[in-house]
Parts: sequence; structure tokens; C-alpha cells
Amino acid sequence: MAQEPTIYQFKIALNDSSPRIWRRILVPEDYIFFELHVAIQNAMGWYDGHLHSFDIAQKGTARPFSIRFPDPENDSLYGETFPDERVEKIADYFGASIKQCIYTYDFGDGWDHAILFERKLPKEPGVAYPQCTAGANACPPENCGGVHGYKRLQRTLKNPRDPDFQDLLDWLCLDTSSDFDPLLFDAGEVAFEDPRRRLKEYEKGFGVKPLKKK
Repeated sequence: MAQEPTIYQFKIALNDSSPRIWRRILVPEDYIFFELHVAIQNAMGWYDGHLHSFDIAQKGTARPFSIRFPDPENDSLYGETFPDERVEKIADYFGASIKQCIYTYDFGDGWDHAILFERKLPKEPGVAYPQCTAGANACPPENCGGVHGYKRLQRTLKNPRDPDFQDLLDWLCLDTSSDFDPLLFDAGEVAFEDPRRRLKEYEKGFGVKPLKKK
């Protein structure tokens, strides 16, 4: 008897964010890590303009197990190679033994997200996945200096007398500070893109040969 399709439910929370920024998403069990990456980007509201990684704790060692997109230039420079997120399947990691990992986006700003595997669900007939079912608070602006930079940004926007106030408005392309709402989020407005198209863009951008279809 064929096994019924299964959905994985994850909660994604941006570490140290204030107000707390989080999303709950449902993705197919047969997803690879790259597809999970695209779903996280879409649900959070990032623009996917920086490097990223999935880091999973290893028993008996302080060094996490890192899954990434292949980067020939940097991998050869630092003499490191990582498991390919185009190959690694989430079902081979999340479940009975592994419940969470850290997803880092933008190694400069260091946006660390705690990814918690919550449960498996049966796939509902006629329902499209992935889905974002819940969440709270807006995604920070990219390149604002990480969590601490985002906190400074919010403080500055509340103080028109701050010397950086007008420059910040111009950088954010806002007319007034009231146009920025850190509490704004609607799960129903999240749109998920086709990860296959994004994968082609990645492979071209990194100069990586596409994987051969089996």
C-alpha cells in the first residue's frame, strides 16, 4: 500500500528579535533543504540576496553540522565543503531524533532563525503547499545591521530629533515614520514562489552545474 503524503509543520522564529518575529509554515515531506530555504524566505519576507546555511547540532561536539548551497569560490578559498542542500532531504533529518536547527541568513548581518519541527500532518486533498498558517510582526529591512541594528532603527524612527532620522527615512524610501509598522504581518498575504525557478537562478549565479535528474 502506498504511503499517504505527509506535511511537515515548522515554526520559524528570528532569534533575539523584538517584537518577536515568527512564522508557522507547512511544507511537503519530500522537500529538500533548498526548497525549505525558499519557503522560509517567502514566509519571513526576506529578498534572498545573501548567503544562508542550515546548522544542526551534533552530539558529542560543539561544532554544528552545516548544510548549504555549493559555493565553489568560497569553499575552495577556505578549504571547506558542506552537504549540498539541493540533495539533502528534510525527512532524513527532522523527526524522531532532530527537532530543531538554526537557519542563518546573511552572514554579515547574521539573521539567525530557530527552526522548530513541530509535527507531521496528513496532506489535505486539493490543498497547495507550502502554506503559512500563522505568524507575527514584520520582517526587518535587509542590510540594517542585524537584530541590534533593527532595534536602533526602530528607536530612531520614534525620535524625529535624532540626527539620523531623515537619512533613515530616505534609506527606507518612506515619507513619514508612521509608514513603518514593525507589527504588520498577515499570513494570508504570504505568496510562495516556485523553488525550481529560484534554484536555476542560484545555479547560474554561483556557476554551479545543475544536478542530473535521476
